[in-house]
Amino acid sequence: DIKIFLRKEQALIRIEQAEKQKQFLKLSIAKDTKMMFVRGPAGTSKTYLAVYTALQLFNINNDYDIMYVRTIAESGEKGLGSLPGDVNEKFNPFMMPLNDKLEEMIASQERNFLEQKKIINAMPINYLRGSNWINKIIIADESQNFTAKELTTLITRLGENSKLFICGDPMQSDINGKSGFKTISNLFNDQESNEKGIYCFDFYKEDIVRSEILKFIVGKLEKLQETPAPAKKRATRQNKSVNTKRSS
Repeated sequence: DIKIFLRKEQALIRIEQAEKQKQFLKLSIAKDTKMMFVRGPAGTSKTYLAVYTALQLFNINNDYDIMYVRTIAESGEKGLGSLPGDVNEKFNPFMMPLNDKLEEMIASQERNFLEQKKIINAMPINYLRGSNWINKIIIADESQNFTAKELTTLITRLGENSKLFICGDPMQSDINGKSGFKTISNLFNDQESNEKGIYCFDFYKEDIVRSEILKFIVGKLEKLQETPAPAKKRATRQNKSVNTKRSS
């Protein structure tokens, strides 16, 4: 059996001591959990916890592969075709969050081993059609940048003995109102889905572990989102109505 040694870095120790993060780990490791929508602001360790869970599950069962999925949307206006190289070379910059987490958790030689043996793979979401995931732990990152159609493609790949973690921050969508993350996750946020092993797990500002200053920043941003948009002026429409009456 292959065992990956997880280093007890300070960040990992802090996460294991945080109450909400411990609740996540208990649910994510559970045998009956099939799919989790992981929602929350930056700094709540959504991706970190998903990667940590995947490595723990691999240590339990070496039959698992780990798949990392992201959209190619760096912003709403850029696509994979604008970068040089083949698919793997183009997608490499989008794998940086995964690589950062792996560097924190495991030694470089173990990471190289996992990559060389194809135990850890990465794929842009628009290459998933036709896939059938069996014995896989899938981490879909930055899922607030997935459309409803892309999320539908993602969740319908799930096969036997697999787990899917769909991580997203609704505050940071880059696709100009086209995100399907909130709609699709809310669809499965009910008791019927829970009974099938599908859960929505929400982190909040209070659960941020990255830094205290980030809690303050997110709090300010939340207030900005809560501010109602100014009502549109209707003077032009009213003036047109008055002019119409006068002319008649």
